[in-house]
Amino acid sequence: MSVSYPEIRLLIDGEWTKGSGTESSPVVNPVTGETIGTVPHATIADLDAALAAAERAFPVWRDTPVAERARILRTAARLLRERAPRVGEAMTLEQGKPIKEATGEAQRVAGTLEWDAEESRRAYGRIIPTDPDTQLSVIRQPIGPVAAFVPWNFPAGSPMRKLAAALSAGCSVVLKPSEETPATAVAIVECLVEAGVPKGVVNLVFGNPPTISEHLIASPIIRLVAFTGSIPVGKQLAAMAAAQMKPTLMELGGHAPVIICADADPVKAAKACAAGKFVNAGQVCTSPSRFIVHESLYERFVEALTEAAKAVKVGNGLKDGVQMGPLANARRLAAVDELVQDAVRAGATLTTGGHRIGETGNFYAPTVLRDVPLDARIMKEEPFGPVAPVVAFSDIEDAFAIANSLPYGLAAYGFTESAATAADLGRRLEAGILSINHTGGSVSEAPSGGVKESGHGREGGAEALDAYLVTKRISHRLR
Repeated sequence: MSVSYPEIRLLIDGEWTKGSGTESSPVVNPVTGETIGTVPHATIADLDAALAAAERAFPVWRDTPVAERARILRTAARLLRERAPRVGEAMTLEQGKPIKEATGEAQRVAGTLEWDAEESRRAYGRIIPTDPDTQLSVIRQPIGPVAAFVPWNFPAGSPMRKLAAALSAGCSVVLKPSEETPATAVAIVECLVEAGVPKGVVNLVFGNPPTISEHLIASPIIRLVAFTGSIPVGKQLAAMAAAQMKPTLMELGGHAPVIICADADPVKAAKACAAGKFVNAGQVCTSPSRFIVHESLYERFVEALTEAAKAVKVGNGLKDGVQMGPLANARRLAAVDELVQDAVRAGATLTTGGHRIGETGNFYAPTVLRDVPLDARIMKEEPFGPVAPVVAFSDIEDAFAIANSLPYGLAAYGFTESAATAADLGRRLEAGILSINHTGGSVSEAPSGGVKESGHGREGGAEALDAYLVTKRISHRLR
């Protein structure tokens, strides 16, 4: 399949531009290591222009009737669905995931936009009973211009979660996606512009991440900081926002435990775990990444998981039948391999994988590690790659202790045939997202978010717009 990569531009105050500076960075295809495009970097002047545009446009969009806002956003969702194959091709070129996954992601986030647009029609206030001479009411209003920062692992999903909620709530946005996967964000914003979002409501910038985050967060124009990414960076941005007393929405990393209970089917569970583990080459914040298996099922689970890992077809995501692409960049390749080698040095046993595939691109073999010591780094640090470390337990209390031992709490998983055990998993696992008997991902109609150091706030579901709205009490003395 021959696919061309689109031109990358900034969007500032309704104008597509290369910016006022000369700095740029390359976009690298993780399959070949070749440069396929160039990302222009915004200057401080460009950032100020984007901020000013967001400030001017906010009252225009805020005061646009909710039904009209929803109509525009539904139109953008329709355009994105129509263009999903082309968007998927660009995503595969810049990020590496298989074309089926990439196209599906573009289609799926169109649904996110539709969901949030309809939720805007239900941002209800209320009338509170009081004395006859007073009307006491509560209304919800858009918080104001938003600075949003998103990573590279879901080039459509991450930007859309921020854009859909902010725009549906009536906010304007300055969005900074990853410089490694810019084309997907450009395509999404193009759909919004063509659908009729007024100029200045959405502004798209790329450039030096610390420079952009420091400048945007410090600006008095910005009223909310929304971030998806690593815990260390999230803490830095949250601290900068706190210095300005600005609220934040933080969807950060995790290290999701999977408890395979004694009554589970080990083969069925292993197949489900493999499906969740190796999607997007394990580069998913909610990826199952610590497998805690009852000792009576341990051997059968490890054997089935190993066979499933061996069966994964790895290669160029543009080719038919490929199930897993490369890691997104050389940094991930080195980091994943170091965690694997550290586990082996600590006493773990490789049952498959544990090595780079070939000399070109960032391919890493689907990997299973058994008998991993709990003090190995991979049991404490999120691998963010196609690696499944497995440990055994004999008592469910030990399983909960291992699962909850880390300062992270984004996602967790459990496999059991018992409703009572499932209820225990739901009550006792310290995570904002729990899946039982499957490893499926997030859905638009339900909230997602973490506890502990995995962040705060929720995206999706009826809670999707909460961070982007402020609650105002109005007490009106009638006479």
